[in-house]
Amino acid sequence: MQNLSLCVQRPSAPSPGKDHAVVASSLVPTQPLPDNHVVIRVERFGWSANNVTYEALGEQAHFRYFDFHSAPQSAKTSPETHGLVPVWGFGTIVASSHPKIAIGERIYGYLAPCRYLLCPVSPSDVNRHAFYVPRPHLPAGIALHPVASVISLYPDRRPYNQIIRCANDPEYTPTPLGEALTMLYRPLFFTAYWLTDWLHTQNFHGATAVLISSASAKTAFCAAYLIRKRRARGEANTELRIVGLTSKRNIAFTRGLGLYDEVVEYDELESKLSTSHKWLYVDVAGNDPLNARLFKHLNSKIVSAVALGMTSLAPASEKAASLDWQTNTFSAVAKSTAAAQLQFESFFMVEWLNVRKHQLSMQEIFRRQKEAWVELMRDCVPWVHLVHVSGADAVKRAYDDVAKTGFSPDVGYIWSLWNEPGKDAKL
Repeated sequence: MQNLSLCVQRPSAPSPGKDHAVVASSLVPTQPLPDNHVVIRVERFGWSANNVTYEALGEQAHFRYFDFHSAPQSAKTSPETHGLVPVWGFGTIVASSHPKIAIGERIYGYLAPCRYLLCPVSPSDVNRHAFYVPRPHLPAGIALHPVASVISLYPDRRPYNQIIRCANDPEYTPTPLGEALTMLYRPLFFTAYWLTDWLHTQNFHGATAVLISSASAKTAFCAAYLIRKRRARGEANTELRIVGLTSKRNIAFTRGLGLYDEVVEYDELESKLSTSHKWLYVDVAGNDPLNARLFKHLNSKIVSAVALGMTSLAPASEKAASLDWQTNTFSAVAKSTAAAQLQFESFFMVEWLNVRKHQLSMQEIFRRQKEAWVELMRDCVPWVHLVHVSGADAVKRAYDDVAKTGFSPDVGYIWSLWNEPGKDAKL
């Protein structure tokens, strides 16, 4: 099978070429296919701030995102000089040497920006819902906690290694629009869902207002959306105010979502955030100077602070590095004395789900997730503008443009290296 892959240069490459990203042509070896392997036709994948994080940490020792899928050996690339940035995407099994995985299966998972992807499968780690890619070459002792903002002990990378079988996935929405929205929201929405579930069980710490930083990020505004729903159902104080903090550049988009009761620019927080409230602070930005200002202004009025993510990008130089699985941009910021006084409680979705599994049946957990997901699929349609890019040359140009200009919060990118008609649709 002739393959095409979007590859990016490794920072450690000895002789960087003129193009940071290249489309490499290679062959996928299928004759014979090794035992317990599958070949996935990668049809579409999302490209967002998540991927900026994966690329930024491609060679970082604890993460090694460039080693989840090896870059091809080609005239332009090699695994030593280039990396494949992992992507969340959909595809179809086109070859299989595993007895329980059939050709033609639709799958969703942590794939690569290519046309075809050859993946090993753990021989005994296959069930009706998913199968798993073994990655023993990656460090097992220390890794990113999959849904939080800190590096922690995590013995395998199961959330990344899982390939979901769509036929038995209760959240699968079998339409092109449903798949596109899944690629944009699924890695983010359920963190926001279980965060708000956890906050609800804590009675929102008795707060009269919830403040969410990086309010234009999908994790942040999904949290605002879910708190509004709980408030409407009487599961939160009907007077609980939801306030978003964002940059001047993103304030029009964030206000236009209609999910916050108030949206405040970072530069105006001292004049706009009332000290008459008892504030619950959900920190998605992970910006230390911002947190220092908040602590100085609100001080004891912050009844609880939750660390959820890191969307600020800063260079790593003997600083504390953090990464968020959901909002997904790299942050490495030194802690100031003022911000250090703001005591954060980190939210870990996996740990909270382990608690809920002892309080609720698995059937009830699945029911709640499916109900929330169906509502999201209906409600999120107007939030972002979906931009489809098809064909290797077009994807390469789109990558170069985004690398140069950055992301706009009102755009969701869906890319494919296959030469299919491109579409633009208002979602």
